[in-house]
Amino acid sequence: MNGRHTADSMAIALVSEHASPLATLGGVDAGGQNVHVARLAAALAGRGHRVTVYTRRDAPDLAQLVPLCPGVEVHHVPAGPPHPVPKDELLPHMTEFARHLARSWRLRPPDVVHSHFWMSGVACLQAARQLRLPLVHTYHALGTVKRRHQGAADTSPASRVVWETEVGIGCDRVIATCRDEVLELAAMGIPEHRVSVVPCGVDTDRFTPLGPAAPRGPYRYRLLQVGRMVPRKGAAVSIAALPRLPGAELVVVGGPARERLHEDAEVRRLRGLALASGVADRVRFTGGVPGEQIALLMRGADLVVCPADYEPFGIVPLEAMSCGRPVVATTVGGHLDTVTDPGTGRLVPPRSPTALALAVRGLLADPAARAACGAAGRRRVLSRFSWSRVAESTERVYQDVLTSRAGTPAAAARN
Repeated sequence: MNGRHTADSMAIALVSEHASPLATLGGVDAGGQNVHVARLAAALAGRGHRVTVYTRRDAPDLAQLVPLCPGVEVHHVPAGPPHPVPKDELLPHMTEFARHLARSWRLRPPDVVHSHFWMSGVACLQAARQLRLPLVHTYHALGTVKRRHQGAADTSPASRVVWETEVGIGCDRVIATCRDEVLELAAMGIPEHRVSVVPCGVDTDRFTPLGPAAPRGPYRYRLLQVGRMVPRKGAAVSIAALPRLPGAELVVVGGPARERLHEDAEVRRLRGLALASGVADRVRFTGGVPGEQIALLMRGADLVVCPADYEPFGIVPLEAMSCGRPVVATTVGGHLDTVTDPGTGRLVPPRSPTALALAVRGLLADPAARAACGAAGRRRVLSRFSWSRVAESTERVYQDVLTSRAGTPAAAARN
């Protein structure tokens, strides 16, 4: 190793080329990867490790090093223009990103590198190979799945799947976030023995059953859906189910700020569907809200619906379960690992308003079942999906990789 690694402390490089952990501070525009990297970094630091998160500099006034929390600093990498660039347009800048990583790591080599998303993997594969550093990779989403579900609407670079395969074969270990991903990786030629499953986590102190709840409207029941305003999240399915759910309102959280909702094409489409279905008065769009308000909205709901067409992992069911709310989710991706039917909610086929309505109606009619699902969901999250648990499992993967490498000639040459 590089001489600093001990069983108790590692220097860890997390690389997240487009999703900065600092974005989680703003709340509204943060996606799942931003949150994942920020929380994982903090939890690893809490276990005594020194963590540096490398992300692309997307504003001219950003300092190169910014502290995130004790034990974690964010390193802004100059690669491409210093302003926001859509992630699907970042691939040409990954060579420059890799060169900067290699220069930085020659001066301060980490014990382990953990790349997040396929383009981070492309950059890290180049830099880690040069310096013979251990590399762990998390995809967060797979191009094969995205292409299957989005078809011509997929804006990913044409070479994405080829690169994803190369990263998976070239790294020391892949961390998949759910069992469904292991099967997808096997179909890409990445053998199961090179993949470890570690789920995403949830902040169990923020998302808790206890605390203030968002005020209720005039309707008997409230359903909540949270997510980006894109068709694959299935809000159209929730709206189509609503005529079969008298007395229930649907609150849809996500997208631009409330004052700009009228500019969003997906919101306009969904409002049109609600009007055509005769439920426009029972569908409310909040727009994007700060992260701390999501828990209030969840505690104010009777149940949370997650009707996505596909979901690489899906953090919303965990947040709902952590708040003690039952979940009705589709039988896709990470939902199959997080939601248990009938334990913590119900699982239904995707794109089926009828199935969604039947499952929701059954829970709304049975307060005892809703309470039991909510309590079981909270217990399940605490036992499996807290960030401390996720960090502990991730740490074990790192240590396994380091142990596997310890006896190799390359490792001996570095000692």
